[in-house]
Amino acid sequence: MELDPNSPESAPTMPMTTAARPRPSPWRLRVPLILFVSTALSTFWVAATNGDLLTTLSDGWLAVTGGDLAAPFRTIGANGWQGVVYMTAVMGILLAHEMGHYLQARRYHVPASLPYFIPMPISPLGTMGAVIGMRGSQADRKQLFDIGLTGPWAGLAVALPLAWVGIRSATALDFRPEMEGMFGDPLIFRLLIAWLRPDDPPGAVLIAHANPLVMASWVGMLVTGLNMLPIGQLDGGHVTYALFGRRAHWIALAAVAVSLAFIVVAGRYEWTLMLVLIVLLGTRHPPTANDRVELGRFRTLAGWVSLAIPVFCLTPFPFMPR
Repeated sequence: MELDPNSPESAPTMPMTTAARPRPSPWRLRVPLILFVSTALSTFWVAATNGDLLTTLSDGWLAVTGGDLAAPFRTIGANGWQGVVYMTAVMGILLAHEMGHYLQARRYHVPASLPYFIPMPISPLGTMGAVIGMRGSQADRKQLFDIGLTGPWAGLAVALPLAWVGIRSATALDFRPEMEGMFGDPLIFRLLIAWLRPDDPPGAVLIAHANPLVMASWVGMLVTGLNMLPIGQLDGGHVTYALFGRRAHWIALAAVAVSLAFIVVAGRYEWTLMLVLIVLLGTRHPPTANDRVELGRFRTLAGWVSLAIPVFCLTPFPFMPR
């Protein structure tokens, strides 16, 4: 995901040359590095302790009575390898996604920051993904299309092989009432399960949290699916604007309306915060430096195909209904 901090009116229309680009300050390098390490530790923690930080605390680690300070460390000792595998896999997916954006931006001389990873130890996922800051208004239509689309496909290039290996080795169970609250499988997982595990009973659910590769690829699919929603400055917003121009704003409003209706009708209020954040980032995509540049047949076809990514990667039921 890329965020443009500048409006098109105030941003210069010509790309900065290498000679004119200011030397990065130490903090512009330190902050991304600190966040990267923090997110790595956060993802390791949730996988090695089988739960987020709040769960660990509520289970009595620091309780006034009956607290066991050593319990989390014994759990980490027993599940340390699982934490390492999950951390490496999920960070690899996110890094591939954001570096796809970053390297394309550098290729087109569009100013962009290094990725800012978002640690979230109070979440069972350990992270909320990553973003880069970019002056997208300095890119033309074709350049912004390439920058926006390279990230999701780079992330999928890492996530799909991990999902393949993880699904083949994962444990699957029939859905039962006591499985409520477990992670639901996106469509791409269901297709891979049907292909790789044809002997599993119908309706079987993968125990994602018990297999670090499945869990990491599940997070990768979630992040990719969310970013490819055709709204604002999300990756899907860039692609939609490149394909449809100013009409992309109406597509974004329709996507928000459909999402809101789904949340209310299906009672899936866990999506409310995410929808609020997306709306706050803005549903209208700013114009590029040159909206008249032709995409060409290949990019147009790739854009249309990529709009289906949320259908395959984003499960509307991330947790089993209670």
